[in-house]
Amino acid sequence: MRILGLDIGSKTIGVACSDALGITAQGITTIQRKTAKDDWQRLQALATERRVTRMVVGRPRHMNGEDSENVKQIEAFITYLKRQMPAMEFVYWDERLTTMMARQVLMAGGVRREKRKQFVDKMAAILILQNYLDAQGNTLL
Repeated sequence: MRILGLDIGSKTIGVACSDALGITAQGITTIQRKTAKDDWQRLQALATERRVTRMVVGRPRHMNGEDSENVKQIEAFITYLKRQMPAMEFVYWDERLTTMMARQVLMAGGVRREKRKQFVDKMAAILILQNYLDAQGNTLL
């Protein structure tokens, strides 16, 4: 069983996928958002290709635990996806600080400033999914 991790923004969706054992997360792509239908079709194709049964969706929150302003748009999109993919399981996961951490990882990796923008959403999706996988207790040790 593979799991997709999603970092949903207004312009892009960062996408990561777990390995078959559910231990590690790898970045797949960053989807340039168009319409809900186009976004769904891209996600459906990725899920089908990788035999995904669950999607972990980053839920943006403020440091005090309250939902961020764009949660309503994310929830509306996930409601749409649930109608289009009724067999798919969707799980929200706290994504506090993942974008900041993604930027730091890219900077530490020597990724130039002008290149970071195209990788930050995918890296945030990796962090969201890896945090989820770690919390499930699936490890090699």
